[in-house]
Amino acid sequence: MQYLKAALVACCAVGGLAATANADDFDYGSFPGYTLQVKLIGGTQYEKLYTRIPEWEEMTGAKVEIVSSKNHFDLDREIKQDIAAGDISWCVGSNHTSFAPQYGDLYIDLSEVIPQSELDKYVPGTLESAKVDGRLVQLPRVTDVSNLYYRKSLYADPANQEAWKEKYGTDLAPPKTYDEFRDQVIFFADPPNLYGTAFAGKDEGMSGRFMEILRANGGDMFDDEFHPTFNSPEGVAALQWFIDVYDAGAVPAGTVNYTWDDIGQAMAAGQLALDLDWPGFAAFFADPSSSKISDDLGYAVAPAGTSGHGGGWSGSHSFSVTQDCDNKDAAVSFAVFMTNDESELMEAKAGNLPTRTATYDEVIAWFNENGKENLAEMFQVWQESLADARTPPLIPEWIQVSNVLWPELQAAIVGEKTPQDALDDAAEQATYIMEDAGYY
Repeated sequence: MQYLKAALVACCAVGGLAATANADDFDYGSFPGYTLQVKLIGGTQYEKLYTRIPEWEEMTGAKVEIVSSKNHFDLDREIKQDIAAGDISWCVGSNHTSFAPQYGDLYIDLSEVIPQSELDKYVPGTLESAKVDGRLVQLPRVTDVSNLYYRKSLYADPANQEAWKEKYGTDLAPPKTYDEFRDQVIFFADPPNLYGTAFAGKDEGMSGRFMEILRANGGDMFDDEFHPTFNSPEGVAALQWFIDVYDAGAVPAGTVNYTWDDIGQAMAAGQLALDLDWPGFAAFFADPSSSKISDDLGYAVAPAGTSGHGGGWSGSHSFSVTQDCDNKDAAVSFAVFMTNDESELMEAKAGNLPTRTATYDEVIAWFNENGKENLAEMFQVWQESLADARTPPLIPEWIQVSNVLWPELQAAIVGEKTPQDALDDAAEQATYIMEDAGYY
């Protein structure tokens, strides 16, 4: 099955809102007295960008009312409630390539209202993955692919080096495989003072991390006809990875209910040895005002599975404009502003992977010129990992399938079911979802 890759590949779109060929001269319009209602993702990684909202307000004369700010899983549930109630009174919503296919015709095709000269500024593959059925329903703001953060001092410690060598017969270094990752998570754990790692144990965070290891092992979520295949031997091995570190007490017991901010806060507090996580946490971890590990931060490409490749779970956060918006010009203006060159540079300085091509070289140069060589190193690691980057299945049913999968994964991790039984039960439920959707 061919899923879109979040890498540097070609794509196109078509457009039309008034602007000149130079993106710096994009016409953001004038909307005095208008209040734009938006629903935005909240959390450490995302909210710094919102400090630019007053600039857009001053430029256009409009005001922005943030009517909701939640983690994306809760925001997704709220948006679905709005759709069910027929109450779409807001104009711009945070979106994601994983979530977008399920929303039907909620959002407009931005390629019809944004000029090609502006769209050409975005990384082509990232823009391509922002489409649903050929429609550009979202403007990507940051690209995600997960890699390893680690505590350098743990690897430099002579006692750790000696103990690891004695037990495993190899030199202690950041893990290259998921087997090494599991062994190091258990090796470093010294609860409650230090845990080897933590993982998002619910919602798509759990499903996606499982999918990542499954794919690294050579398996996948579906076959070419969308029959679930995640209950394969590769899937059982992927689920066993989580069970092993959980049973060893190498992760916090509460990790089965963690989301991304919980993990990020734990890593920044020095409570974790390693963290397989998103680029948006890099600046937070590297900032001594927010992190106890700022001087101890290393980066490594995500481990490979038994296939010899990484899983490369990837996707993009984005902004979308509703069909029912009472001022689509203002909404489109806002979405472009929040993903323009200046916004992307701000996102990139925080460690996020930008969605505009020119920003990559610009931010690496900025890091090196401003004494942030550590973050320049991070960018190089994350760019290297894009070769294995793959989105989840870009189908409307993905989140539905995720929502029947993660409780079964959770049940196996805490010992309520065997891995095979949990995956078989999830595959049966997923089959019903795909049958009801008319795939077979």
